[in-house]
Amino acid sequence: MKISILGCGRWGSFHAWYSAKIGHDVTLYGRAGSKNMHRLETTGANDYLQLPPEVHLTKNLSDAINSASVIIISVGAQNFRGLLEEIKALNLELSKKIFVLCMKGLERGTGKCLSEIFTEVLGGNAAVWAGPGHVEDFVASIPNCMVMASASETLTREAVEIFKSPLIRFYYGADLLGIEIGAAAKNVVGIAAGMLDGLNCTSLKGALMARGTAELSRLVEFLGGDKMTVYGLSHLGDYEATLFSRHSRNRLFGEDFIQQKKFDKLAEGVETVAALMELSKKTGVELPISRAVYNILYENGDPEDQLMYLFMRSTKAE
Repeated sequence: MKISILGCGRWGSFHAWYSAKIGHDVTLYGRAGSKNMHRLETTGANDYLQLPPEVHLTKNLSDAINSASVIIISVGAQNFRGLLEEIKALNLELSKKIFVLCMKGLERGTGKCLSEIFTEVLGGNAAVWAGPGHVEDFVASIPNCMVMASASETLTREAVEIFKSPLIRFYYGADLLGIEIGAAAKNVVGIAAGMLDGLNCTSLKGALMARGTAELSRLVEFLGGDKMTVYGLSHLGDYEATLFSRHSRNRLFGEDFIQQKKFDKLAEGVETVAALMELSKKTGVELPISRAVYNILYENGDPEDQLMYLFMRSTKAE
């Protein structure tokens, strides 16, 4: 199939690499002036992979969309609405195209999930591709399991058929809301895990994992999703990759924050935690882990005080 990927960062370039690897005709779009795109145009590679020579690179958004029947979007969550507005302004025929969202996050200011924003701006449904895995592992031929979900079972199954391979086994997701919130929130838990690493309190990650799933399950249930979804691939199933892996940007961001090291890459959990606090305020659902991370990042809270309070407060039933 003809597939275009919008976004040429770490994951966008991976999806171009992967789609080409499994036999699709691939175009990768990046903005004019993008350092990532300039590097790919110049060398065909980045810090993570070498693109197959047959991947076509373009800076023309209209051409990228018109040339494909399947569109993968992989940009920062806070830039997502802006990109959709650009696409809408092009007045292209989109009704027969399949859109797959390959990023994780909630919109700051609204707390909305990405599929919700897609429907709001462009109409129709998009599939969401979530779950554990790192580019570094996939390009080394280390397989993993991931999940695909949408508001349409037909779309979910069609997207799985397009992208399944021996490298990635997909599960069909039935709870889109729970999958998206779980996928976004695991990055916040990843930041907390990195902070524990930086404080030499790695042993508390077990408690962090237990409490992280518990508080997210309450939020998902309140919003109308299935509380058990957070125990699947989009959240708990992604903890190993996010809370422990040396490749996890969110974990590394948290560790570097504690050690006062500069971190110049995207860690989606930084913005997601603010969106979660907005959801917590709107719903009345307490999110203690997110609150602690928010206090540290945005309220100048002492990291050790905030995190130790999570685990050392008065005894309560599990």
